[in-house]
Amino acid sequence: MVAAIIVVFIFRLLAGCGGSGQSNPQDQNAAAPPQKDRLILATTTSTYDSGLLDKLVPVFEEKTGYNVDILPKGTGACLELGKNGDADVLLVHAKDRELQMVQEGYFVDRHDVMYNDFVILGPANDPAGIKGQKDAAKAFKAIAGSKSTFVSRGDNSGTNMKEMAVWEKAGLEPTGDWYLAVGQGMGETLRIANEKQAYTLSDRGTYLAMRDKLTLEVLVEDDPVLFNQYGVMAVNPDKNPNVNYKGAKKFIEFMISPEAQEIIGSFTKYGEQLFKPNA
Repeated sequence: MVAAIIVVFIFRLLAGCGGSGQSNPQDQNAAAPPQKDRLILATTTSTYDSGLLDKLVPVFEEKTGYNVDILPKGTGACLELGKNGDADVLLVHAKDRELQMVQEGYFVDRHDVMYNDFVILGPANDPAGIKGQKDAAKAFKAIAGSKSTFVSRGDNSGTNMKEMAVWEKAGLEPTGDWYLAVGQGMGETLRIANEKQAYTLSDRGTYLAMRDKLTLEVLVEDDPVLFNQYGVMAVNPDKNPNVNYKGAKKFIEFMISPEAQEIIGSFTKYGEQLFKPNA
């Protein structure tokens, strides 16, 4: 697994701060320059847990000479990192929110990269009786009605945003002992749901990457509302001058290139394609 170097560069936090009383005043006002050969990629835990970046990032590093530090977070946390200038480029999956923040000026150069879908997983005995249901909202209603245990990421990630949208479509606000918001990434949420033999919403890619460790089954799929688009975008250097915008542009160009799109399209687990390229 590509090492996730979860670090926020101190020079970014200190940019613009004054020095000691004996420092040159000119030094006190100088912002630390970005580290040109290093690129900070904030991306979803679902992308990271799938293993796809193990295929993509080394190729990018070899082609460009950049060293990529990967911050695997929920989409909400990734967007906040980018907004604050603590990442250079994002690969996330909450398109409506992404476009809103592009409009607000926090990000630039956004492109669709790939997609897959979400699935509702659950135990083989299926106490809520949702297997084969093609309407995700009706499936959620059945889970709530039966008070069957449901494990939510509860982390404001793209997956969590999608889950909340399905609950809203179902006309329900999930509460009670049966509903567990764990505040974890996709992989850990799947492990918890599997341990509890509970229902959960997962992106298909992470589920397939972990399928040999799970007894949960795909019970609901193919509802158009479960479509899952991934996008790449750069942090706006006009908002955060210390970001590595040149490196971010290189990464975006790579991700939408035929070479990267072919890598994405050929990435499989158990004979199934985890992501479909659509740059």
